[in-house]
Amino acid sequence: MSVGIPISALWPDPSPQPLDDTALAAHYGRADRPHLRVNFVTSVDGAVSVDGYSAGLSGEPDKRVFGLLRMLCDALVVAAGTLRHEGYRAVRLDERRRAWRRAHGLPEYPTLVVVSDSLDLDPAQAAFADAPVRPVVLTRVGAAAPTGLTDVADVVRCGDDRVDLAEGLAELRRRGLDQLLCEGGPRLFGALTAADLVDEVCLTVAPLLAGAGPGRITAGDASAVRHLPLRHVLAAADGVLMLRYARD
Repeated sequence: MSVGIPISALWPDPSPQPLDDTALAAHYGRADRPHLRVNFVTSVDGAVSVDGYSAGLSGEPDKRVFGLLRMLCDALVVAAGTLRHEGYRAVRLDERRRAWRRAHGLPEYPTLVVVSDSLDLDPAQAAFADAPVRPVVLTRVGAAAPTGLTDVADVVRCGDDRVDLAEGLAELRRRGLDQLLCEGGPRLFGALTAADLVDEVCLTVAPLLAGAGPGRITAGDASAVRHLPLRHVLAAADGVLMLRYARD
């Protein structure tokens, strides 16, 4: 693959040499145990969006890492609100990334997992209707499924008043989905943090000041402060930083 804007390693092993996709994937890798990775992009002043969408913060280097993290995961976890607002389409990978997954004994595509308390979902949305792998929806016990949803997705009920995320993740792992990648949104990130379920955070910092207005990458109820050690710092030639924090 031809690489546009180069990405190189700054820490802990600095090198000016641009990282190809093989080297870049090795910097992130797959854990040797069940693992939940969260991936977000933010401005320098902590904004989660520009003009209401995360796309305003994301450039070529972030999109490259975004695609590689999808290649590495067993399942992609996203909140229903983010699925709707960001207009998610079916989770598909190009042939090169599918070949990587086949070579590593993985299904060609990761499974989409949607977290929804209300089941306010459209079965005709491409994320469901065109999915190459049947998606999973985590919801609470009393939520009413819209007509047609169970035709295109497995609906898993866990929790009474709201989705019990620990129970939901345990069910995913019973299905063999051990390496989870969460792309948000902020309330889901906050809830996962409060439940102490986050093992890793991959954070792209765009060299932009968004100003007052946009929310942070996390939201919801307050939770305990937890230490999360820095594992690597990568830098793109356009000034974008890619930070990876993970538990021991």
